[in-house]
Amino acid sequence: MQTVDDFNFKNEKALIRVDFNVPLDASFNITDDSRITATVPTIKKILDDGGSCILMSHLGRPKEGPAEKYSLKHIVKRVSERTGAKVHFAADCIGEEAARMASELQPGEILLLENLRFYKEEEKGDPAFAEKLSKYGTFYVNDAFGTAHRAHASTAIIARFFKGKKCFGYVMANEIANARKVLNNPARPFTAIVGGAKVSDKLLIIENLMNLADNIIIGGGMSYTFAKAMGGKIGNSLCEDDRMPLTLELMEKAKAKGVRLLLPEDSKVADQFNNDAKTAIEKNSEISEGYMGLDIGPEAIKKFTEVIAASKTVLWNGPMGVFEMSNFEEGTRSVAQAVAAVSEKGGFSLIGGGDSAAAIHKFNLADKVSYVSTGGGALLEYFEGKELPGVKAVME
Repeated sequence: MQTVDDFNFKNEKALIRVDFNVPLDASFNITDDSRITATVPTIKKILDDGGSCILMSHLGRPKEGPAEKYSLKHIVKRVSERTGAKVHFAADCIGEEAARMASELQPGEILLLENLRFYKEEEKGDPAFAEKLSKYGTFYVNDAFGTAHRAHASTAIIARFFKGKKCFGYVMANEIANARKVLNNPARPFTAIVGGAKVSDKLLIIENLMNLADNIIIGGGMSYTFAKAMGGKIGNSLCEDDRMPLTLELMEKAKAKGVRLLLPEDSKVADQFNNDAKTAIEKNSEISEGYMGLDIGPEAIKKFTEVIAASKTVLWNGPMGVFEMSNFEEGTRSVAQAVAAVSEKGGFSLIGGGDSAAAIHKFNLADKVSYVSTGGGALLEYFEGKELPGVKAVME
């Protein structure tokens, strides 16, 4: 696996696929710039070598071409602040202006191209679009793990135009290396914590983890599909009725493989989806009519944290409840603290992007765990055993 450390970028124009899909508020202020910060070491390595950087990214999901709310011009100032370099902005990602700005770019400077997804060709993986983009640089660097599972023009197709002059940035290299630590010979006991709303979203990862983990903890909305499948009463809690037979199959598979599949014994329930709702603690199999489970309960917290504490490797993907609401954050916070404690004792903990990463940051524990992934969907597919197009393209 070749990274930017394997090359000298003097006089190279590095065309870098970054993941600057950062959240913006109504006034276009960045509310979390961790994805920008994560890419800074890659950018600085290239600039320090005497090269220049042409950055390309998407932002949001624009439906019909250019839109003010999805313009990357809103992040130019922050990129300049974080990198300490002069950042030019091309108001289009392709076309004469972008080509001219790329050709005039000097060593030590950065050019940020406008949102790639303003063109449908990007997500379609259009070769002609990829070739146009490729003309701007002399070297291709993929540092966008969050999009590595998509066969888009800028992630999977463009690499074919850079034979022998392509590699991974530090973000990509670190993501792959840390995922492999868990996938290949993890220190045991290995506990996987899988949360979130739907069983259907996590079905493949749970199945694949059964070949790797000693314990699999299930939390969040998906746990109620398990509870109902076992004959429990779950009130108004989330449930995928069509997935109930699959949950029973998963439990049987876990049993056959000698994997402990742990489900919450109790929940903090509410009479409405609201932080100020009336709440109670109830058994997962005996939730009252008109109530819904919004967090794991004290018994579940105790059991789950005990299992995590005895682990040497932990993978966490998905919250235990609606942690965005203060009255339903205790389960997710307790699990986050238990995961952080594993790393503090010398174990290894990988936080699987998305909501889990948001929770770790919310509870100020990001520097206490081993690694926080920036790619939720990509990491999920990696653990499902799928080949990531953005990774394969650079390694070919």
